[in-house]
Order: sequence, then C-alpha cells, then structure tokens
Amino acid sequence: MTAPVVLVMGVAGAGKSTVGARLAADLGWAFLDGDDLHPAANIAKMSAGVPLTDADRTPWFVAIGDRIDGWAVSGTPGVVASSALRRAYRDGLRAGRPQIELVYLAGGRDLLTTRLAQRTGHFMPPALLDSQIATLEPPGAEERPIEVDISLPLEHQIADVIAALRARGVSLTPQFNGVS
Repeated sequence: MTAPVVLVMGVAGAGKSTVGARLAADLGWAFLDGDDLHPAANIAKMSAGVPLTDADRTPWFVAIGDRIDGWAVSGTPGVVASSALRRAYRDGLRAGRPQIELVYLAGGRDLLTTRLAQRTGHFMPPALLDSQIATLEPPGAEERPIEVDISLPLEHQIADVIAALRARGVSLTPQFNGVS
C-alpha cells in the first residue's frame, strides 16, 4: 500500500495553503503548496488578472502529479494544496494514485471576497475569484470528498479532516511503513 496523500482543493481564498500546511504539520507529513509549482508564465498571467486556461494548467498538474509520485516511491505521506477546480483536473491527479484523499474547502462568496481583500503578497488578485467560481465543479459524492466549511475556525477544520480520515481507515502516522 502506498503512503496516503491528502489533496486540499477549493477556490482562491478558501484557505488551501493554510489548511494544508497546518494539516501536514499536525500529522508530521510532507507539504506541497501547488502554487509553488506554477510555471512563471502562469504566475505572470494570473498577476495580470488573466484567468488560466486548461492548456496553462496542464504542465502545472503534471508537476504536482510528479511530486505525488515521488512521495509514493519514497513512502512519504503528504498534503497537497491545489485549486483542482474541475473534475477532469482531479481525475487526472487521482488516475493511478488511489492513495489520494480529497478535501474540499467550501464557503460562500462573501467570506471568500473578504479573505482575498485581506490577503497580501499573493499573485492571485481578488478580481479572479469570479472566474474561479465559474470554473469550479464541486466534487460529487463518487469522488468521496471530505467537505469542510471554511467559516469554521481553523482548529475545527483540521479536526474535521483528521476525524474523517480516521473514519476511512487512513494511516495517520508520520512515517508510513506500507501497513495501514
């Protein structure tokens, strides 16, 4: 069995990086902020307020998949923060990677808008929220998402994810040994 990977997804401002980093730290797992793997052209495009196309996202998702595959080879459990807005993107990341558990950060437009307005130092401008919401295909039941309400305090969000992973029988040990 391969070490588990949690994919934390949602639109801009949902808290993917914050939740993902905290979850990884609490579990003692590796963490990848998918934004760190965006090609420079993608960052320039988003910084200019231009939404990404599927063609722009393809190399990014390949890079994320490669990192997950590297973790699998080394037996490293991990958490990945990535928008993964469309079902096709999630399917692509999950293809051949049954160890991925999906966490969907869900929240209302008003809260997302407020969070984006307060965020500093990020390349994603608040103006792109509408394009993210328009692109979002919320995960269906067949994707088995762990849905988290982003209006809850961070500690509750993390506790909810950990409880759901435990209920699914996911091994939460920091060093995975191939036995769950």
